[in-house]
Amino acid sequence: MGKNLKLKSARVGADMTQKDLADAVGVSRQTVNAIEKGEYNPTVNLCKAICRVLGKTLNDLFWEDETNA
Repeated sequence: MGKNLKLKSARVGADMTQKDLADAVGVSRQTVNAIEKGEYNPTVNLCKAICRVLGKTLNDLFWEDETNA
């Protein structure tokens, strides 16, 4: 699993820090950092919560693009 640059880009685009996003979804800043670094695989529920906060879909942020796999 590589870095989640799509998540980082969406978070920055929403003008949120890692702590802002973490607080909004009820996890620690370290958890958000680990997800962005590809060191932690979040649950589907956490993925959905992050998508709701950032106004993105699961496809936008988490699913691999099948054409590039």
